[in-house]
Amino acid sequence: MRASEESERPGPGETFNPGPPTTPRQAASVILLRGGADALELLLVRRTPQARFMGGVWVFPGGAVDAREGEGDEAHRVAAVRELREEAAIVLEDPHELVKFSRWITPAAVQIRFDTHFFLALLPQGQEARVDGEECVDLGWFAPAAALEANRSGEIQLVFPTIKHLEQLGEFSSVQALIAYARGRDVQPVEPRVLLEGEVARIVLPGEPGY
Repeated sequence: MRASEESERPGPGETFNPGPPTTPRQAASVILLRGGADALELLLVRRTPQARFMGGVWVFPGGAVDAREGEGDEAHRVAAVRELREEAAIVLEDPHELVKFSRWITPAAVQIRFDTHFFLALLPQGQEARVDGEECVDLGWFAPAAALEANRSGEIQLVFPTIKHLEQLGEFSSVQALIAYARGRDVQPVEPRVLLEGEVARIVLPGEPGY
């Protein structure tokens, strides 16, 4: 699928790096789901506009892995649970219940880079998401197609990886179907490239022309 006009350009905070590639920082993100066998909605939080990186952008809760959390898959799971608690006040008891969904590495041509592991998680019964008002200032539950439409209309602002995830998530009619697909899936890293065409930068994915 070709990237839409809105999603094929680098997002806010994604400064071009003309020198040697920056080593990506390890990170984890949670796609929190609700809807069971009947529907699929996911949680997006809005980063404070005052943030130096991705200010005002709507994202899945997540952030960098802390060095104290160790290395490897276990560290990413622990970081994902911590970030979800800090950014959305949702407490997951067991990091091993997270379902690995994808892994995205920021293009080498971008200055600030992350190697982000995305996990699926179900909204725990009886819990309600809320933001801290500092790092994240708003939240919303969206069907994937509704989030994409809100981005096109300017109601919310999304960046390339979030848009591409929403496009993929929109292929599933229910949380149950999505989880069944994701369990046991072999997750391979995706590292987009930035193509410079004159003064215009365009992002392409593996398999697309120009990659």
